[in-house]
Amino acid sequence: MNSEAVNGDAATRETNRRPTLEDVARLAGVSAKTVSNVMLDRPNVSAATRATVRAAADTVGYRPNHAGRGLASGRTGRIAVVVPNLFQPYFAEMAERLILALEDEGLTTTLRIAGDVHAELAAVIGSSTRDADGVVICPAHFRAAALGGRALDRPVVQVGGPATDSLDCVIMGEYAGANAVTRHLLDTGRRRLAIIWNGLSTESGRYAGVVDALAERGIDPDPALFAVGSDWDRRESGYEAMVGLLRTGVEFDAAVCANDATAVGVVRALRSHGRRVPEDVAVTGFDNTDESEFASPPLTSVSPDPEGMASAAVRMLVDRLDGYDGPARSVRTGAELMIRRSSGPAS
Repeated sequence: MNSEAVNGDAATRETNRRPTLEDVARLAGVSAKTVSNVMLDRPNVSAATRATVRAAADTVGYRPNHAGRGLASGRTGRIAVVVPNLFQPYFAEMAERLILALEDEGLTTTLRIAGDVHAELAAVIGSSTRDADGVVICPAHFRAAALGGRALDRPVVQVGGPATDSLDCVIMGEYAGANAVTRHLLDTGRRRLAIIWNGLSTESGRYAGVVDALAERGIDPDPALFAVGSDWDRRESGYEAMVGLLRTGVEFDAAVCANDATAVGVVRALRSHGRRVPEDVAVTGFDNTDESEFASPPLTSVSPDPEGMASAAVRMLVDRLDGYDGPARSVRTGAELMIRRSSGPAS
């Protein structure tokens, strides 16, 4: 497997990182969940196990103080993690990473599904998340304008999507990743690239990355090769968009898909219409979900560093809980191109 990375030094991050629940669990010989139960004083843990876990925590220097501070100040120690759905593998994985990273800080979580802009706004302003001291949201529709100038009374961190000026934001490496995957296709000799976008904004960094990579080679995007399905994150949408494109009779030799889910649908549509992947048409996705590695053929995709995104989001949230009241901040994570067989050479 080849890779093209746009990342920081992983070894340095490892050296400087704070001790985690997993570090305590390894030393104590128990699960991370057991460590969490001990740190949060939950019942059904034996006295001997509690003593072992606390001794291990002291040894590695793990100090989950945030829940205790919350109790002292009248806070709940609970954070709302908000995602638009869980059927999309990317959001399911990100929700899990955020929950575990928050547990590492001694914070409990409540998971909210917000399927439209109204539900996302309700979560951000607190009308649907009143029991939470803060919110981490992975938005699908939410934009700064939705706040209408409202001042928020608790920390909110946005993970992914266009930056919101008034919120701490973690910005995905969409441009770098989309640019890299498009250049990769061009490097393999592909020239007629279909863009399967399924509702994601063409003003996004992801779209700009594709267009700029084409422009570097003197290629203008062909409107006839832009296909949109009825949704933006379902396999059926990718299938639908590709079938519509095939029916037009337009020629193309690659498909750049907005995400892995639509790419899986695209591959199925191509095969059902007698097109081979990658011999006739190369296909790429975005997000590097588990589905991409186990697809047939394995799917070339972009990993947006979900671990780094979750870590940065929790770090900014904890800063706010600990009293930071400065201006909104943004952290931009990297992207890594994972080259697999779906973008192999043409016949």
